[in-house]
Amino acid sequence: MELIDKALQIASLAHEGQYRKNTKIPYIAHPAAVGMILQKAGYRDEMVAAGVLHDTVEDTDLTLADIERDFGKAVAKIVEGCSEPDKSLSWEERKEQTIEYLRTAPEEIRIVACADKLHNVRSIRQDIEHSGEEVWTRFKRGKEQQEWYYKNVLKSLGYTSKFALLAELEKEINLLFLRV
Repeated sequence: MELIDKALQIASLAHEGQYRKNTKIPYIAHPAAVGMILQKAGYRDEMVAAGVLHDTVEDTDLTLADIERDFGKAVAKIVEGCSEPDKSLSWEERKEQTIEYLRTAPEEIRIVACADKLHNVRSIRQDIEHSGEEVWTRFKRGKEQQEWYYKNVLKSLGYTSKFALLAELEKEINLLFLRV
């Protein structure tokens, strides 16, 4: 548990002052939830820690070297695999890269990425239940592009092997986008 506690502390400090897209929810709620999804699914501490840290390199001042120093190569490799390599690209280019990368990424990276997407989709669904379809205006791209992205990520995540969280993600994607 020490590793997970340390990850929560470091991620909390790194994400301090950040909020979920156009909400008052502190950002740390997302990576903590990703870690909880992984822990509940029975994954080892290194994967749970990587889930908690998955957005730190992409969205904070922490570097992969910091993660490797504090958590080891295995955790750093997973965090690296869950990070978009070039934030200067357009949304479409970044998402295409993610979809392509995840097709053949190591299973541990695909599992952590799946937990990340699972929490994102659940959060969007909850937001729609509270605020309605205007939730889609929070995103750089609207509902159709989000649907395209999540459905293609799902295919990529399960391309080389299947794991339990994939079924949960598929169910949540269907609930979110098959609404009438």
